[in-house]
Amino acid sequence: MSESVANIGVVGLAVMGSNLARNLASREGNTVAIFNRSHDKTDHLVQAHPEAGFVPAATYEEFAASLTKPRTAIIMVKAGAGTDAVIDALVDVFEPGDIIVDGGNALFTDTIRREKAVRETGINFVGAGISGGEEGALLGPSIMPGGSDESWVTLGPILKSIAAVAEGEPCVTHVGHDGAGHFVKMVHNGIEYADMQLIAEAYDLIRRGTGKTPAEIADVFAEWNRGELESYLIEITAEVLRQVDAETGKPLVDVILDQAGAKGTGAWTVQTALNLGVPVSGIAEAVFARSLSSHPEQREVSGDLPGPVEGLTVTDPDAFIEDVRLALYASKIVAYSQGFDEIRAGAAEYDWNIDLGAVSKIWRGGCIIRAQFLNRIADAYGQTPDLPVLLTAPYFVEALGRAQGSWRRIVQTAAGAGIPAPAFSSSLSYYDGLRAERLPAALVQGQRDFFGAHTYKRIDKPGTFHTLWSGDRTEIEAEDTH
Repeated sequence: MSESVANIGVVGLAVMGSNLARNLASREGNTVAIFNRSHDKTDHLVQAHPEAGFVPAATYEEFAASLTKPRTAIIMVKAGAGTDAVIDALVDVFEPGDIIVDGGNALFTDTIRREKAVRETGINFVGAGISGGEEGALLGPSIMPGGSDESWVTLGPILKSIAAVAEGEPCVTHVGHDGAGHFVKMVHNGIEYADMQLIAEAYDLIRRGTGKTPAEIADVFAEWNRGELESYLIEITAEVLRQVDAETGKPLVDVILDQAGAKGTGAWTVQTALNLGVPVSGIAEAVFARSLSSHPEQREVSGDLPGPVEGLTVTDPDAFIEDVRLALYASKIVAYSQGFDEIRAGAAEYDWNIDLGAVSKIWRGGCIIRAQFLNRIADAYGQTPDLPVLLTAPYFVEALGRAQGSWRRIVQTAAGAGIPAPAFSSSLSYYDGLRAERLPAALVQGQRDFFGAHTYKRIDKPGTFHTLWSGDRTEIEAEDTH
C-alpha cells in the first residue's frame, strides 16, 4: 500500500481532470494523488508531467492509502451513473471525516440526494461547480463549492490555491450547503447560454445590416471589449470571427454548420426556474434558439414561409452598430438579473444562505461569463444585500435608461426586417413587464376563473372571489385556488 503523502486526490483523468490535477500539483503545499479507472491514463499523465510529482494509484484502496487525513478527493467524471459508481467506490475505502468532492456538472438535486446518503456514513460530500473549461481547470477556474462547514475548513485552502484570482481575491467561496454549489453553477451556465445567444444576435444584425465581413466585425467586438462590454465571451467572439478556414480560405464562421449543441445545463436552468416560478425569459429563449437551430428538417420545409418584402436597410452603419452595442448591454444586464433572481429563489426554497455579492465576485475571473460589470453587480448587492431586482440598482437604472432607446430601435428593426432576435426581444419584453403599472394578467385570471373556477382577487377589497359564470354571474367569496 502507498504511503500517505498526498493532501488531495483526483479521480477521473480526462482533459478536465488531468488539467485540474496539474493545476493542483503546481501550487505550493499540494501533493496530488491520481486515479483513473483505465490505468493507462494514469501512467500517461505521470510520464507526461514528471514535474508534477503525482502519486499514482492502481486501485481505490491504494488511492485512499496515499491520502493524508482527512482524505480529500475530487471526482472529475461524466455526470450521472458514473459519478454514483465512483462515489460508492470511495465510500468503501474512506472513513468518517473524509471528503468527497464532485467537480462535474451534476444536477443539483442529484447532489442533494448524494450528500444526504454519504452524510449517513460520516463522510463529507461536496458538490462543486467548476467553470472555465480546459484552460480554467489548468490555469485557474472559478469554483462554486457547496457542502458542510466542516468540509470547507479543509477544502477551502486547497481550492483557493488553484482558483483564478480577480483583483487580488481568489474566485472561490463556500456557496452554501448540499446542492448549493451545483445550483449556482447551473445558473451560471444558464446565463452563459443567454450571453452567447445575445452576442450571436448582435453579430447577425451587424452583418446583415452593414455588410461587414466577419473579420471587420471582429474589429467591432475587439473595440467593444475595451469598454463596458469587456468580457471573456466578447473577447473570444472577436477571435472566432477572425479565424480563416485553412481548407476553403473562407471565414471559419461561414463553414461551421449553424446548428448549436447543448449539454443540458441551460435546460436545467429553465426547468428549475419554472418550478420556482421565476421568469428567466432571456435564458429560456437562448435555450430554445439552440433547439430551433438543431431541427434542420423543420427549417428546410419552412424556408418559403412569407416574410417582409424588404430586408434590413441601414443608412448610418456607425449609429446602427452603436445601437446594437447598447441593446446587447441592456439585454446582458437582464440575463444576469434573471439569473440572480433564480439563485435567490433557489436559496429560499432549499434553505441555503447564498451571498449574491460573493457569487458575483467569484465570477469575475476564471469562468466563461467573467465580465467587467460583475463588479457593479457586487457593488449593488454590497449596498443592498436584499435587493429584490438587480435592474433597480442605481448603476443599472442609469445604464438601462441610456440604452433603452437603442434597444427598442434594434428590436423594432429586427422584427420589421424578419430577422430573428429572440433574446433581444424577450429581454426587452421582460423589462417592460417589470415596469408596467398594470399587466393583462387580470384578464388571464378572469379566463381561469371562467373555465376552471380558479378564483381571483380584487384590487379594491381583501379576500378571494369567484363569479358564477354558468349561473346568474353574481360574485361570491371563495377559497383561494390560485
